[in-house]
Amino acid sequence: MRAAVVQMRSSIDRERNLAEAEELIREAASQGAEFISTPEMTTVLDQDRKRLMKTLEARDPDPEGFFCKLSAELGVLLHIGSMPLYSQNPERLRNRSLLIDGGELVATYDKVHLFDADLPDGESWRESALYEHGEEAVLAHARGVAFGLTVCFDLRFGTLYRDLGQAGAQVLTVPSAFTTSTGKAHWHVLLRARAIETGSYVVAAAQGGEHEDGRRTFGHSLIVSPWGDVIAEVDHDRPGVALAEMDMQNVADMRQRLPSLKLERHPELRIYGA
Repeated sequence: MRAAVVQMRSSIDRERNLAEAEELIREAASQGAEFISTPEMTTVLDQDRKRLMKTLEARDPDPEGFFCKLSAELGVLLHIGSMPLYSQNPERLRNRSLLIDGGELVATYDKVHLFDADLPDGESWRESALYEHGEEAVLAHARGVAFGLTVCFDLRFGTLYRDLGQAGAQVLTVPSAFTTSTGKAHWHVLLRARAIETGSYVVAAAQGGEHEDGRRTFGHSLIVSPWGDVIAEVDHDRPGVALAEMDMQNVADMRQRLPSLKLERHPELRIYGA
């Protein structure tokens, strides 16, 4: 399967973001990509609550319908990293990832781990002030491949990836909008670690650059092999596309040679001196 990561610099303007996403998705498809993944918050990136809610009130354009139509036209498996959507709670949104095959919605995943953190550089984030967390891990089968769906801050919670790997995931998706400071420190090493410890491909499309809402993201969208090698990278923070071949036999071979998913044990914890 030829895979592509699409790197964006999404703005507060949904129509503009859809147009830019379409251009990059078409570019990836023109290079033979069968599976195309976009970043977290593909459709709109805005930390202003009132403005974001106003954007979501407009029903036209309909992002899900837009991407289903594009997937059908191009005949590709399209992974929209995430988009903000209304939840049942009128005060909260869902950060939802969508997997679309040939125009048909295969699966959705709502981000489980929300980014509530105070960073060393002074940045402070409270994603839970606007979003509600998802309740389910998601494994989705499409075109003979098992995809484990995750989003951004999930990356720091290794148990989720172990669970997905043990359930049979061959490709782990990590669409993200990593901050510049955390990206420089942790992006590559965490993605490579998740690939190595599960024997999976990791596909991580990212936001990059200075955004209209004032935040700055790291970029460097990656595809990582089950051995932990970076096999494709958009090696900057500007919009772009990177492609790589994914062979699921490599996943099977790696898990046979290093069967850590099968050998994992859960010993009882004993504490001394407390």
